[in-house]
Amino acid sequence: MDVATSTSDLVVIGLGYVGLPLAHEANRVGLHVTGLDVNPQVADGLNAGTSHIDDLGNADIKEMQDSGFRATTDPAVLGETQTIVICVPTPLSAEGGPDLRAVAAAAESIAEHMRPGTLVILESTTYPGTTEEVVRPLLERSGLLAGTDFHLAFSPERIDPGNPSFGVANTPKVVGGLTERCGELAAMFYGKFVQNVVQAHGTREAEMAKLLENTYRHVNIALVNEMAIFCQELGVDLWDAIACAATKPFGFQAFYPGPGVGGHCIPIDPNYLSYKVKTLGYPFRFVELAQEINARMPAYVTQRAQELLNDSGLALSRANVLLLGVTYKAGIADQRESPARPVARKLAAKGAKLSYHDPYIEEWEVNGEKVPRAENLERALAEADLTVLLTDHPVYTPELLTKQTKTLLDTRGVLRRLNPSLADGRRTTTPIRRDGLQVL
Repeated sequence: MDVATSTSDLVVIGLGYVGLPLAHEANRVGLHVTGLDVNPQVADGLNAGTSHIDDLGNADIKEMQDSGFRATTDPAVLGETQTIVICVPTPLSAEGGPDLRAVAAAAESIAEHMRPGTLVILESTTYPGTTEEVVRPLLERSGLLAGTDFHLAFSPERIDPGNPSFGVANTPKVVGGLTERCGELAAMFYGKFVQNVVQAHGTREAEMAKLLENTYRHVNIALVNEMAIFCQELGVDLWDAIACAATKPFGFQAFYPGPGVGGHCIPIDPNYLSYKVKTLGYPFRFVELAQEINARMPAYVTQRAQELLNDSGLALSRANVLLLGVTYKAGIADQRESPARPVARKLAAKGAKLSYHDPYIEEWEVNGEKVPRAENLERALAEADLTVLLTDHPVYTPELLTKQTKTLLDTRGVLRRLNPSLADGRRTTTPIRRDGLQVL
């Protein structure tokens, strides 16, 4: 059945870090886009021209409005569109599996309003089989049959917040349809505003592709995090070892240690696959071990902080500790699953007096209590007994850190980064100029 004609080309359900950039790109090429979100503050803010995510500014929202975009909380718009894309959150449930309540609620709303010929695409990350086993039956409560009366597909989101090089348009889009025709229609839809569309054999392969991508990163981050722990004991400069290994032009990709893993994708998504594997009666040992290693990094950071202070003749219980960067990655305000919070909890539990600095975060709480924000960065660096660099925002330059800090624990390798200019083939690193500056 052909796609139905309607008053809107696209309705995006969920206007967060995934849905809003998708709506923006589709709107930019001339599609008539409506955004649907259950949060009235999100919808009202967007209609007032205010962006709530890092990758789009207020000017982008104004441009979208000028091209006909509007946001709403009214699900009736689902019956007035050709294509519906579901971009709602899928956090972990208390049992460790995916919490699909938002996905189910979106599918139920669609079923109440959907017309024949509609194309429905799920982008929310989940385990293989969700599109067919969970979303399809809910949609078919409409009385319409998937693959016959309406079209159903899965396309994993690949948003990397704060990435200046890759966005919706130039990141290849994987698409898997419930039927061959479903896949073709979904590919045609994305092809209107994405440069390269890759068709998977079906929805399960597309769902697995997303989990494979993030499990790959999760496991390799855990590998270097564990190496960081024993390299410290062995007296090995792991950052230099990684730099040396990265000179190999094939067979190696560099990953770097840190205070833990953050964001939605890496600490959360591999658990979806582990959950599905467990339903088959098998443990997914790689994922479970990687989760264990990455989850213990905040405790290791606390241990290193305590050792550094002991070397200076200070006790952690009486120390003023400044945390630099509380978002989960550099250059953005996103705090989802940031390792800064568990690090802060562990430091506070040992009696440290905490303060923080982050150019993107005006207020920050730990254990329900506000942590004082350092307004003057140079003064705060000079006054802190210990500074712990948790997120490598651009403002935290090696020059600033080496000049101002008394004692520094650098968990992101800012002090040991390669100079991007390798003029004569030699690797160069920023030197650590004095005692008291340590890299994780």
